[in-house]
Amino acid sequence: MTDPSGGGQLRETIPVALEGERLDRVVAMMSGASRAVVADQIAAGTVSVNGARVTLRSHRVAVGDVVSAPVAPVADEVSIEPDPDVDVVVVHADADVVVVNKPPGLVVHPGAGNPTGTLVHGLVARFPDLAEVGQPGRPGIVQRLDADTSGLMVVARTPDAYEDLVGQLAERTVTRRYDALVWGDFETTTGRVDAPIGRSRRHPTRMAVTAEGREAVTDYEVVTTFHDPVVVSRLRCALHSGRTHQIRVHLASIGHPVVGDGLYGGDRPGLVTPRLWLHAAELSFDHPATLERVAFEAPLPDDLAGVLDVLR
Repeated sequence: MTDPSGGGQLRETIPVALEGERLDRVVAMMSGASRAVVADQIAAGTVSVNGARVTLRSHRVAVGDVVSAPVAPVADEVSIEPDPDVDVVVVHADADVVVVNKPPGLVVHPGAGNPTGTLVHGLVARFPDLAEVGQPGRPGIVQRLDADTSGLMVVARTPDAYEDLVGQLAERTVTRRYDALVWGDFETTTGRVDAPIGRSRRHPTRMAVTAEGREAVTDYEVVTTFHDPVVVSRLRCALHSGRTHQIRVHLASIGHPVVGDGLYGGDRPGLVTPRLWLHAAELSFDHPATLERVAFEAPLPDDLAGVLDVLR
């Protein structure tokens, strides 16, 4: 029934036996990939049903549906060497999840130019059971923050918790709110940026608002506007999707780049900031084991608070 086609894709017509099955389970059976890998593929928009992209992993298939999915690459064996010297601020830990307050300047997982000294190296030193959870090279990681962004992240400690949290992120039931300081003032106190985000064609290292991108929605609320020595506004931002650099790209696209963001036009004279002025301040989700809603807050770090002191 499964027929590899060109472009590294698998195609399958749903038989009676799979009527009503979840899309993620069907794709896992098709490709032999783990449910975690499949969840990422679906969230990335690379899985389609009858030619239409589906990004909800719990989508139920019907008899006769044609499901297309990428062939999952065979990952190289990746070993994360525990590093107790990496600073990991644990806000909460139990048998299923860990919530951390990531400091600025710390890369979340290994990548080009950062083979060691990342957050996951510190996490595995403190929680060895993480090593076998999730994807190779990024154990337990279900969400990421940019290196210069500080704040809250949830990490899965078990395969079941990983699958559950990935599903919550895909279904947008995880609440993530950020503090941001941006250039300029606003005509209204609240707003929404609903614009797809994808890789920039002009600058491959950047993201951009583009018609070919993936759906992305950011809500914002103006908390305070300062007028001396420069005009900047402090915002409270809520993510309804989790695209790379989403807040930075969205706010820059409406003429209000994040202060200190040299990549998207926010590095301007008149106000000195030690880094990108962006902090993941609030995080809530349904606990994978207890199903209870849990919520966490991280106070504004001293380096960003110091910028506000200058403005006041």
